[in-house]
Order: sequence, then structure tokens, then C-alpha cells
Amino acid sequence: MVTFALMRSKYIYRINNFDRFAKNLAYEVENTDVGILLRGSDRFTIPETNFTSRFQLAAAIGISSACIPSSNHFSELDEFLSAKKDWVFGYFAYDLKNQLEHLQSNNPDGIGIPDMFFFSPRILILVSSGVAEFQYFKNEVSKDEIDDLIGRLEIEYDLAEGNLPFVFQSHFTYSDYIKTVNDIKRHIARGDVYEMNMCQEFFAADVRIIPNKIFNKLYDRSPTPFGAFLRVNDKFLMCASPERYLRRDGAWLFSQPIKGTAPRMATQEADSIEIERLKSDPKERAENVMIVDLVRNDLSRIAKRGSVKVNELCGIYTFPQVHQMISTVSCELAHGLRPTDPFRATFPMGSMTGVPKVRAMELIEHFERSKRGLYSGAVGYFMPNGDFDFNVVIRSLLYNRSNGYLSFTVGSAITFKSEPEAEYKECLVKAKAILETLNAQIDAAE
Repeated sequence: MVTFALMRSKYIYRINNFDRFAKNLAYEVENTDVGILLRGSDRFTIPETNFTSRFQLAAAIGISSACIPSSNHFSELDEFLSAKKDWVFGYFAYDLKNQLEHLQSNNPDGIGIPDMFFFSPRILILVSSGVAEFQYFKNEVSKDEIDDLIGRLEIEYDLAEGNLPFVFQSHFTYSDYIKTVNDIKRHIARGDVYEMNMCQEFFAADVRIIPNKIFNKLYDRSPTPFGAFLRVNDKFLMCASPERYLRRDGAWLFSQPIKGTAPRMATQEADSIEIERLKSDPKERAENVMIVDLVRNDLSRIAKRGSVKVNELCGIYTFPQVHQMISTVSCELAHGLRPTDPFRATFPMGSMTGVPKVRAMELIEHFERSKRGLYSGAVGYFMPNGDFDFNVVIRSLLYNRSNGYLSFTVGSAITFKSEPEAEYKECLVKAKAILETLNAQIDAAE
């Protein structure tokens, strides 16, 4: 099949106020049926390479064409990508696992987001070094529409949200959670798994929020390399993720799993002590190394023989709320792959499942009490040349505007050495930015 890709027109614009421009873009995303804003807080590097973030910000507003799979999601996306040869944005939800392995998802789901959604945008905006490049198809978008959009992006709006007195509930009481972690440890002792990512959802029902303002507050409080604000009809994602899932640069594929977390401290001296503690903690290092081995194994399925390597093992990176232990694994891709083969081989990511992966996912379905949906999935983009970059959806709020259901999910890696009380505290550390953003509390029922 011969395909012909239409060329996008381009318009270059120097931004007067980047922060205002970015926040107003979130407003524009909320006020279209489908849109996405990707923000990165710095030029996030990949060890042992010269690759950095491709842009400060990318936004896709409105649909030119869309891939909304009905059955064989990955094959339908392959066909869409091969035909379009364009910028394509979207997400993979966690429960796509059921198409890759003999698994199921039967837990309650308050959000109800589709398992996969990708689209080619009417208007694409890429920002680097304070300069915005607007791309569009002339048969769909006029230059006057671009000028009007630029005018709205430079206006000073009242962006204050005010305090929102939310109280979140969990499907677990504290004692339930402690018992569940101990039950998982018994599976580990029997050799069923070596490590399992155990998550719990915190939710509030019948609430009304303005999602773009919540995302902007969350990102101000927790600027991260892989922030994302997504709208797909009545479903919203507000994400401040520090974790990269997969990035492709030509023949090279990179994964940067996170395993190992420590809280930020009040003073620089105490912070330095906490970094050293995390760096040398045998449990945290063991968690990270196990996931690195899993990622290496996953990548070997689509790699050129002998090309899988660990660029960095157990590096410590500091973010506004936490210190994280991050490793980088890479490979050279084999020839003849379909666009989605790197995802078929590695999804869901090892950092959000466990070792061995399939058995861990079976136990996740058994022990967790809500469907993960987009949480622990991936949001990102494909470029016209086939390169891509996707995050891991963590440190995120999900919202269903139709039913007022608002939720966030946090988790931790359970190993034989895990102390249930410490794992619960780690979950609260990861939830800190979200709770502060919403001026919210957790109903810590016993």
C-alpha cells in the first residue's frame, strides 16, 4: 500500500511569557473535545548519549484523524501510524495487558477511560528555547485561527483555583493494607514472585473541578520531566510523572525505570543524608536491579543481538517532593519491526508490575481493589519518522467529568524485606504533591 502524507504548514512565534503561554495551553486543551499538553521541567538527559528532551513543551489540539481501536488495538494502531506518517499523540492504558497475555481486569472502574486512544492533531505546537512552532494543515485550519489562538495564549487570565476541601477515601483501610502486604509477602516466600507493585486508589465521588487549573497547580508544585494534561471527551488526566517508559531515537530504544524512593527533607544537610541512605539501601537497590533485569529481558525480544546494555544503574535523581533511584537500559532495535513492537514486547512496564511480570500481574488483579485504567499506562507521541517518547502515568489525577469521579493511585514495590507500615508511608510520600495541590486529606480509616 502506497501512502501519501500531507505536509503541515508551519508558523514560528517567539513567546513573550513562557509560563503564561503553557498554562493557557492547558486551558485550550480543556476547551476542545480531545487534546494533550506535554511539559518537561528540564533538558532531561539519557546517560552515555547526547540525547536530551526534544522540546520544553508539546501540545496537540483537536483531531485531524483518530485511531479508536475496537478489537486488536496494537494492529489497528500499526495500520494508523503506517498510513499517517504524521505526529500522533495518545496513550496506552494498563489494561491493554489483557491483549498481550492471558489476563483479565474485573475490578471496579470509576473513570472508564478507553484502553487506547491516538490521534493526529488539527493544531500541533512545539516549543523549544521560548520559540513556538505551530503546525497545521491548510485545508483544516486557517492562519487567522492560528493568530486567534496565539492571542488567547498571551492573555493574562485569572488562573487562581482557590482551596478545594476534598476528602479522599481508599478501597483499603489501613489494617486491610497491612494485611494485604503480608499476604503478598507469603506469595514471595513461596517463590510465586520476587517483587510485586502493589497499588491503592484514593477517590472522591460527585466532585466538580476545573481540570486545567488543577494540572497547572500540580505542575507548579511538582515540575517533572514528563508532565501531561490530557482530555479525551469527558475524561481527564493531570499528570506530574518523573518516569520515562520508552523513547526511540532512530535505531535506539531507551527505558528509564524508577524503583527506589526517599522523601525530600527540610534542610540541605538532611537532604544529603537521605540521598546517601537511598543510594546505599540494600532493599531499594535490590528492587531496582530486579526491574532492570526484567527490562533487559523485555528489550532483548526486539533488540539486535548483543546490543542490550545498562547505561546507568541506580542513579539518584532529585525532584521537588522526592528523591528517586533511576536506571537507564537501552538497545539497538532489530530490523523489520512494526511500529508497536517495542510496546508489545515491554508493556506494561516492569516498574509498575513486578518479577516475573505475568505472575505479578495475576496477583495484582487479585489483591488490588480497583481497575488501574490509565494509571501505570503511558502517554506520549509518535513522530513522522517513527521516533517516539512515552512516560509512565504515575503521580497523577484522573477525572470523569460526567459522573464527578476523581481519583489518584499510588503504590510501592513489595519484596520479601518489605515492612508494610513503611510501604504505606511511601505511598503517602508519593501522594504529597496531589494532596497539597487539592488542599485535600485522606480518610485514614482503620
